[in-house]
Amino acid sequence: MSYPKVILKPGKEQSLQRFHPWVFSGAIKRIDGTPSEGETVEVLSANMDFLGIGHYHSGSISVRILSFKNETIDDNFWGQKLQDALNLRQSLRLYPNPNTTIFRLVHGEGDNLPGLIVDIYGETAVIQCHSVGMYLHKETIAQQIINLFGGRIKGVYDKSSGTLPMREKYNPTDGFIAGTGNLSGIYEEYGNKFWVSWSEGQKTGFFIDQRENRRLLQEYSKGLKVLNTFGYTGGFSVFAMRGDASQVITVDSSEKAIALSTQNIEENFGNTHKHKAIAIDTFEYLRTTNETFDLIILDPPAFAKHHDALRNALQAYKRLNLAAIRKLNPGGILFTFSCSQVVSRVDFRNAVFSASAISGREVSILHQLTQPADHPINIYHPEGEYLKGLVLRVK
Repeated sequence: MSYPKVILKPGKEQSLQRFHPWVFSGAIKRIDGTPSEGETVEVLSANMDFLGIGHYHSGSISVRILSFKNETIDDNFWGQKLQDALNLRQSLRLYPNPNTTIFRLVHGEGDNLPGLIVDIYGETAVIQCHSVGMYLHKETIAQQIINLFGGRIKGVYDKSSGTLPMREKYNPTDGFIAGTGNLSGIYEEYGNKFWVSWSEGQKTGFFIDQRENRRLLQEYSKGLKVLNTFGYTGGFSVFAMRGDASQVITVDSSEKAIALSTQNIEENFGNTHKHKAIAIDTFEYLRTTNETFDLIILDPPAFAKHHDALRNALQAYKRLNLAAIRKLNPGGILFTFSCSQVVSRVDFRNAVFSASAISGREVSILHQLTQPADHPINIYHPEGEYLKGLVLRVK
């Protein structure tokens, strides 16, 4: 098949030769043909050597590379890419796994499918398209997912309305695009039960990327008084309770999230006095509470979604971590995270260092955390490492 051709300026082929999957608009010399938004194109060097094939987009990132081989993007291509992704999850023993029915099947560039996210919740796959190219192929991808699982996936739900660029042009609406199913359900993570709604919840319904970090938290929680801030629906709180914490307090600014955190605690432990949920801003709670804790979790939303906000974000991380450190009992443990892609691991660590220094307390790093293996990082695309975490002991 012949595709429109994107020809790069001299010297601009080097990043693709190092397998970085993005072509920026400033690297393009000319385009042979008139590709529409999301159309498949070939990328060639100034010497007309083939470099890759991908989806064309207007904007800063002009091409997202699907393959560095000269191949046709057809049903077989999508089927093989999805099979490769499933093979990895099977090797990780995430599927089939009766004790963990939530996992990520496709993680964008980490699975060489830039612009596509696919999460599995039991018998439902939820997809999010972050590029027009993937959105235009969503029905094909959905059917390939159904085929891949041999009927074990009953429905594919598209939740791209909040992630698709140029939404005003494509007017995306969320809903099932293959098969059918419920819009919510109870699913398991290491045997812990969680109510998930992909139609109403954040991301695809649940923060799957903290699975292994929640499991680590469980190991630290026995007998401790735990504060889970930005607690959303109580993922860390459930694992702290499973670890036999003496008390767990969940804080989130959303009344709805707080209600769901209580529901998830009750689903796993019944009505218990050991858990308390409070709807309040985390900064306000840390400023006004007189309580102190043995273990605190800081898992805020992204403070910076673009580089222009980086400086303010780092100041916010510093203030937040300082406030938490001041509420820790001697020998207390702090689980602190950043999910901002533009905040580097070094930047985040420096912000936490500054907070520690201002507190005047002795602080040790016990663990350096990241996203789990079903959120793989393409070694040629370091931008994919978005989740950073530290576990600190504070004397």
